[in-house]
Amino acid sequence: MIPDLACSWLYGEPSAKAVLRTTADDFQVFERLPFEPDGEGEHLFLYIRKIGENTDWVARQLARFCQVSPRDVGYAGKKDRHAVAEQWFSVRVPIGRTFSWSLFGGDTIEVLKAERHSRKLRLGALSGNRFVIRLRQVTDGAALAARIEQVRQGVPNYFGEQRFGREGGNLLKGQALLAGTLKERQRHKKGLYISALRSWLFNQLISARIDQGLWDSILPGDVLMLNGSQSCFMAGEEADLPERLARGDLHLTGPMWGRGELMTRDEAQAFEIAALAPWQTIREGLEGLGLNQERRALRLLPRDLTADEEAEGQWRLEFELPAGSFATSVLRELCQWHNAANEQT
Repeated sequence: MIPDLACSWLYGEPSAKAVLRTTADDFQVFERLPFEPDGEGEHLFLYIRKIGENTDWVARQLARFCQVSPRDVGYAGKKDRHAVAEQWFSVRVPIGRTFSWSLFGGDTIEVLKAERHSRKLRLGALSGNRFVIRLRQVTDGAALAARIEQVRQGVPNYFGEQRFGREGGNLLKGQALLAGTLKERQRHKKGLYISALRSWLFNQLISARIDQGLWDSILPGDVLMLNGSQSCFMAGEEADLPERLARGDLHLTGPMWGRGELMTRDEAQAFEIAALAPWQTIREGLEGLGLNQERRALRLLPRDLTADEEAEGQWRLEFELPAGSFATSVLRELCQWHNAANEQT
């Protein structure tokens, strides 16, 4: 049985409808690293523009072109296939070895920069992404514009639909793994399915807080996260905490499920246990895999959000998001959008 993917809207169900990804360049993403390549070392850092290709496929093509093991290729994050995406890859090759990058990739892949660095690019080693998104066939521009102003205050930090696979397929396989009815030998696929289950539980927790009017309320024992970092602390008696939460300096957090005790205490812990009680089998399965309890911010703040009506029924959005967050989580609060790319596959 596929778990329900529906989650509560923070600002109520949007009335405007729109179409996304009619063409690849309707969804553009530009990766931001927290450092600059140092110019030395055995790892070539390549800034690549890809169109309509997934990140893993590009990594395999790089390994083949450079005649190295796929283990010698790194990237900081996976980017949408149905998009124009610019991101960094690293390839471990001896110093002095050169390549004609104009021969690599073809029409859908282009190397924009090539610089040396002393270390391999690791998954998660990015500060964020900038998005440029075009919505077409918008049915109610006034409603969309009003939503823009609300979304500036933050949206639920839901994991996006791509985490769960088409029609929840990754969740189904994750459940089968836990039940022992699926044996997955490929490590990265197994990780994908398990990650989908953890992400789904997290989404349920956010949805429950919204439903119970606790989206922006600090419960006794809540764990807060500093904006722009992964640093967490237990909410205390400090009088300024609600005000800091309201202005975005702090965020409430929810559990990424694993073994060990919840970091929350008192009312907050009781709420989290009760909210996720219906999925005890999934929780126990995740604990049995050796995953540890972690925390994730419940709120996502899009930075430098702009929205322009390019033509009647056509809007261009631009904003930045921190690493690990999903642009589709911003879009779902703005409008009910239809993914045209699904009709092309």
